[in-house]
Amino acid sequence: MVKIEPFALEIWMDKFEKDCKYNIAETCCASISLDKLQELSEDKTTTILPSSKILNYGAIRGSESLRGNLSRLYSAKTGNPLPAENILITPGAIAANHLFLYSFVGPGDHVICHYPTYQQLYSIPESLGAEVDLWKAKSEKNWIPDIEELKSLIKPNTKLIIINNPNNPTGAVLPKTLLQNLIDVASTRSPPITILSDEVYRPVFHSISPMDAEFPPSILSMGYRNAVSTGSMSKAYSLAGIRTGWIASRNPDIIETCAQARDYTTISVSQLDEQVAAFALSPSTIHALLSRNIQLAKTNLSILAKFVDRHDDICSWVSPKAGTTAFVRFHREGNAIDSAEFCKRLLDKTGVLFAPGKESFGDDFEGYVRIGYVCETEVLKGGLDKTKVWLRKEFDDIPLAA
Repeated sequence: MVKIEPFALEIWMDKFEKDCKYNIAETCCASISLDKLQELSEDKTTTILPSSKILNYGAIRGSESLRGNLSRLYSAKTGNPLPAENILITPGAIAANHLFLYSFVGPGDHVICHYPTYQQLYSIPESLGAEVDLWKAKSEKNWIPDIEELKSLIKPNTKLIIINNPNNPTGAVLPKTLLQNLIDVASTRSPPITILSDEVYRPVFHSISPMDAEFPPSILSMGYRNAVSTGSMSKAYSLAGIRTGWIASRNPDIIETCAQARDYTTISVSQLDEQVAAFALSPSTIHALLSRNIQLAKTNLSILAKFVDRHDDICSWVSPKAGTTAFVRFHREGNAIDSAEFCKRLLDKTGVLFAPGKESFGDDFEGYVRIGYVCETEVLKGGLDKTKVWLRKEFDDIPLAA
């Protein structure tokens, strides 16, 4: 029997998010309906879900229209287009990550994982028998990990380096120069080290311009054959309910291996889900959808920044550059509070849901809470207003971290 650590963040969310009033622990750009998706689109005539469609297994590796739209996105601003055949559709990014790790990692392998990050990215390799080291980012360095520290972690059996860009929970981005240095390190090993980049929050870049010299391209745009990207419709595209994600790589052998492993699991993805995803990523829809979400992120980040500034005597952060999450540290006179107790009392008294740092992301992050701020603006405002009042009355009674 495979032994695996409980998925702490998902347990927390499952336990509390159904009953909270202000869910600002959620990490999706505010979700939308099919009616709203059609409204955003320039295409007002196409029926998103045609009732005449035969609901068989469909295209096993993903529909032609969906993989074609993803190929177009990955091929933009690069002289080396990504073939649609190099993309495999999965039931969400969580399935994409799991499938890739299941296909490529096992006992005797060494894996290095960017940290803090989504627990799946290091707990699954551990459960498969790999040795895992954490490439730790620190707040005092703006959550950007050090390339020299990465080099010191590499071993003769290092098979995989995992990054999360943009990052959950910090909202930091790994800049272009760091990505190139990472590729230089990985490609010069023998055999070359594969890089898995979880890019599920791409392309919600709200605080860094594409004109910036350090703007981070997708790992697939940087010319490294043994790079893999995973993504989904959930976070940046507001469609978590359709459970559609993907694995993409310049190396067709990687996609073939994953496809063969998937024959034992999901076989294919729902045709209905794929139809919605293809419509959302079509040229007639994607620009308005992303514009809506990036503007929502900018608006809400400004609201959250005012909250942090107003409470700078008890909380601090590194303002996020991308994605939908912020990692905020609460303290009394510099001493970290018990983040789990903080979140439980806040929820109980106000209905506001945060995710506690230590319980969700590891022992290094006592005092931190993750805030998902790209929800509906009214939800964020209402939740933060409730939190302000509660902090004035209750914060001094929250225990400090042990």
